[in-house]
Amino acid sequence: MLKHVDYIVLDEITKLFVALVLGAIIGAEREYRTKSAGFRTVILITVGSTLFTIVSNIMSPDGRIASNIVTGIGFLGAGAIFKEGANIKGMTTATTIWISAAIGMAIGNAQYEFAFVAVVIVMIVLLGFTWMPHAIERINTEQIYRITTKEVKIQYHSDLRDQFKSCGVKAKCIHQKKYDEEMHLTYSIKGSRRQHQQVIDYLFMNEDIITFDV
Repeated sequence: MLKHVDYIVLDEITKLFVALVLGAIIGAEREYRTKSAGFRTVILITVGSTLFTIVSNIMSPDGRIASNIVTGIGFLGAGAIFKEGANIKGMTTATTIWISAAIGMAIGNAQYEFAFVAVVIVMIVLLGFTWMPHAIERINTEQIYRITTKEVKIQYHSDLRDQFKSCGVKAKCIHQKKYDEEMHLTYSIKGSRRQHQQVIDYLFMNEDIITFDV
């Protein structure tokens, strides 16, 4: 009987160490890319999810305790997401936190095969698909342009839009403000890298443009 109990304890401890190793693999990649959820954070999430699952299986076999892991991880993931201009940052980090918890739960239920396969898939996505966003960005990306011009005539808006159109980009004025003899304009512009460079070249050469930033 005692040997059986020792075997169970050893099995649960093994789960925690497996969670440590798999969490470290994912966490190392996140730490290398200097993300907010790095090496230690991902390890603790994976080990913590494994521990909660183990305790849930002991105290509440219906999985009631383990189900709350998803809620808790949701708060952690939300903290990793922030807005930068028109772009949302941290989505990959948030989803990495989410799937690390799922891997921990799989380990806690002794589903090692699923856990190992999931880690392989995660690493393929994080390491092998990095070229895809860059390739898409070359074809189409959205940038926010904040332009200050000394020209306040309504006609100038039309001239500016025509110039954007000649560059091949899709431009939308999302904010405008008149201050003394200056007009402050904010444009959301979509296009390829080459088209964005054409827009920037135009803004540099236009004498009516006081300042602009992207």
